[in-house]
Amino acid sequence: MSKTAETEGALETRGIEQVPDHERTARTRELFPTWVGANISVLLLSMGASLVVAYHLNLWQALVVAVAAPVVSYGLVGLIGIAGKRGGAPGMALSRAVFGQRGNLLPGSLIWVARWGWETINAVTGAYAMLTILDIVFGLKANSVLDMVTLLAFVVATFAISGLGINAVQKCNKYATYLFGLFSVLVLAYLVVDTDWSKVFAHSAGSTAAVITGIGMIAAGGVSWIPSAPDFTRYLPRTASSKAIVGTSVGGAGIVVLPMVLMGAVMAVSTPDLASASDPVSFLGEILPTWIAVPYLLIALIGMLLINSMSMYSAGFTAQTLGFKVPRHWAVSVNAVISLAFGGVLMLVATSFMGSFIAFLSLLAVAFSAWVGVFGADMLRRTEYDGAAMADTTRTSAYWYKGGFSPAAVAAWAIGLGAGLLFTTSDWFTGPLAHNNVIGEYGLGWVATIVISGALYLVLPKPTPPPTAATAATVDQPETVTV
Repeated sequence: MSKTAETEGALETRGIEQVPDHERTARTRELFPTWVGANISVLLLSMGASLVVAYHLNLWQALVVAVAAPVVSYGLVGLIGIAGKRGGAPGMALSRAVFGQRGNLLPGSLIWVARWGWETINAVTGAYAMLTILDIVFGLKANSVLDMVTLLAFVVATFAISGLGINAVQKCNKYATYLFGLFSVLVLAYLVVDTDWSKVFAHSAGSTAAVITGIGMIAAGGVSWIPSAPDFTRYLPRTASSKAIVGTSVGGAGIVVLPMVLMGAVMAVSTPDLASASDPVSFLGEILPTWIAVPYLLIALIGMLLINSMSMYSAGFTAQTLGFKVPRHWAVSVNAVISLAFGGVLMLVATSFMGSFIAFLSLLAVAFSAWVGVFGADMLRRTEYDGAAMADTTRTSAYWYKGGFSPAAVAAWAIGLGAGLLFTTSDWFTGPLAHNNVIGEYGLGWVATIVISGALYLVLPKPTPPPTAATAATVDQPETVTV
């Protein structure tokens, strides 16, 4: 990220306000390590294993899933990220222009709560990585006290990185990308030599429904980043290439998701209990030699720190849009405390980590998709965002609409969310329409949510977007942007 007046120091002080044009000097290629870092997670190995064990897919079908999932989910991340360069503000601040100042509290609250679960899952995974390293290197066995110590250490480190701001997150992502790439090649080379490939290729194929459901499972992680996409593009100039934003988002995610999912699928053939392990990390110490397992786990630990740091970074903005009158780095602390509390419950009480994780992903995708459908549809008609109107939360705001609500946006969001849940299946909740139809059986509840909410928003009567007086005063002459 190119340095600006706000990001040059160690601590980013800018909150949800619109970034002035003269500070928007970032380049689209800097998004690449951002989305690489967002996917450095050993959970992808476990999900790849689930494709073989739970969904009964063969290697070629797993390859289809590993290619399609990041294209679909991070394609949407890139498309919504275009709003960041248009409006120069975080996603949930731009969302005020769509839902109204009060209406935005509804999807904002749901997305904020959903992030608690995402950050809890990541924090627990990071703690398990630390426990596995301590076991391999020092012979320390996990117990309740050590579980909580490692979880606390992980959450504190996450808070420190995310609290510093986007400059710190971007720098960490850059170096983690190089290290993770190097050791992933080593792991891949080891698997090529050590794997019984005849057994891998002899695995029978699964159903088409299972392939599509698998795509949705892997894509759910990417879907969770969609509302945050503008948070990482708001420092781009208005003239930045939209195609480059989408391309770097898909490329950065795909270069990690593809090999990780395939490695998990290959590992599962020789270790079928991988997908149902009590934790998603310790199996690496059993499958890989120590000289690869330890550094790889350390890098995976860094990756989980970065993922949670990015999530908490965005969550701080969401908290501010909900009315928390504190600086962003203090708003982050709310999510840190919550992930610590929920993480402790998951580590000490839950009997199946992956079962809880996949159930959570199913509901997470629907929760985020309702907002995606409405916001994405609104982008078809709105190319400018009024920074003053976004910041004004009183009745004088141009985004106040009717009583602080945009009826079309709120209605489309609520109906889309409800409809999507009707088609959703998970261990925690199963909708009444989850069976005996293509949408439910193919795990397309989250897709139905996007389509229904977006289509409803397009056909319902909407308030006319107010003119953005600030635009004429702030936009400079178009310039060539290096990609």
